[in-house]
Amino acid sequence: MEEREIRERLKKVSCFLLDMDGTFYLGDQLIEGSLDFLAALRATGRTARFLTNNSSKSAMVYREKLTRMGVPEEYRDVITSGHAAAHYCLSHFPGGKGYLLGNPMLREELEGMGLQLTEENPDYVLVAFDTTLDYAKMCRVCDFIREGRPYIATHPDFNCPTETGFIPDMGAIMAFIEASTGRKADVILGKPYRGIVDEALARTGFTAEEIAIVGDRLYTDVATGVKHGMTGILVLSGEAGMADVEASDIKPDLIFDRLASMIPYL
Repeated sequence: MEEREIRERLKKVSCFLLDMDGTFYLGDQLIEGSLDFLAALRATGRTARFLTNNSSKSAMVYREKLTRMGVPEEYRDVITSGHAAAHYCLSHFPGGKGYLLGNPMLREELEGMGLQLTEENPDYVLVAFDTTLDYAKMCRVCDFIREGRPYIATHPDFNCPTETGFIPDMGAIMAFIEASTGRKADVILGKPYRGIVDEALARTGFTAEEIAIVGDRLYTDVATGVKHGMTGILVLSGEAGMADVEASDIKPDLIFDRLASMIPYL
């Protein structure tokens, strides 16, 4: 694509929804030029929010991390798949109690949003990226799902990128559950599904046409953009490479090495 076409494509974008792991940072390391990208957005009258599928942490923890990394306050609004899942459960199971497979910090956030969580006889099961996972938890969640309780999952990512490689993510947990119970999730809320799109539109106030989703995964980040009327931008700083693009049916609208590579075209 020619430079003029890239500029024209980005000209209509008012808000960038930025993935975090593999896009803005890797682990505790900023990807080179990430803060410069935010400065360029401010200089050109645009804005950004962070949009992450990673439900292992609460939004507050992410905001604290962004603060330590030097991200200006105006860009510390973090939208997570946990938020989308909470609003889904509140809407679809009013007054109901759910069993959460998830970290303690996510439990605290969800309860703060109004969810009632229980360890016994739940009305539904909510599965998140639980890094405190143990065999007893897996047996328990599989028991509830095998019994036929509604099964909601926060996001579909198979791996989570870190500065030293990849660790198993939600897709791996769901594969374990499916192998044991024979059931797939009834609903998945995170990228590339509609739940997190609705959450983002409500939180930002922009239309889909005014938004670009930027991330390092084709099947979540880019797919969210191209499937829901947004601009889907792939950065090659995390999971996906050009060989993956060539092999995939999901084609990004734009591809850059990293966020900072976009700056000349803003």
